[in-house]
Amino acid sequence: MTVHTLVRESLLDASAIVLPVRCAGCRRPDRSLCEQCEEELRPTTRMHAVGDIPVWSALTYEGIPRRVLLAYKDGGRVELARALARALRCVVAEAQRQAARGGTAEGSALLPVLIPSTRSAWRRRGYHPTRSVLARAHILVPPLWRALRLSRQTADQAGLSAPERSGNRRGSLVASPRLAGRDCLIVDDIVTSGATILEAARAIQVAGGRVAGAVALARTPLRNGAAAQAASSGSIEDAACFPVP
Repeated sequence: MTVHTLVRESLLDASAIVLPVRCAGCRRPDRSLCEQCEEELRPTTRMHAVGDIPVWSALTYEGIPRRVLLAYKDGGRVELARALARALRCVVAEAQRQAARGGTAEGSALLPVLIPSTRSAWRRRGYHPTRSVLARAHILVPPLWRALRLSRQTADQAGLSAPERSGNRRGSLVASPRLAGRDCLIVDDIVTSGATILEAARAIQVAGGRVAGAVALARTPLRNGAAAQAASSGSIEDAACFPVP
């Protein structure tokens, strides 16, 4: 254990005594995230296709990861962004490696492009959850903030069927002309039907950009023999958590 880690752990223990909190994953009295639940957030890359777009996800949206993400996004537990940033950093690194093997423009790293929040989500939370995590991920290629914007406000995707999700998102995004000629990597928090990713890809392509793939913190588990299948999976160690140019 390094001196930095020892000091950090001691401060966390002290703060837990002064300001008692419950773990966002298991609800036991502890720090904001206990060691066991933090281990549950260790990323494992899984790739599946949405249309012809490869999508890499770091976590499965169930159990502890689901509870932590809900606490972070809708429970005001903004301190969880640090723990989630590791998962996002690793999955971005994997997407960069795969893109390099697949032949993006020589010397070109993928440009992260963030899905924007709706006005209602921003008012409810006061921040953009995925942007906060991405900012803490310290990836090699800085994102182009506000590269995508909403041309109309959409409903919350939660609770909608796959056809409803597609209709809700269709034609809702506009991409910046600054994306023209760039190899882009779409960044989202949770992938379910993929409707948001498909709409983002459409907008980027209209603006002249190229979509190399997408990444997400978590993916909703496949049910009922859904068509999208995991193409690869494997644990990523901390040593591989930085994008490869």
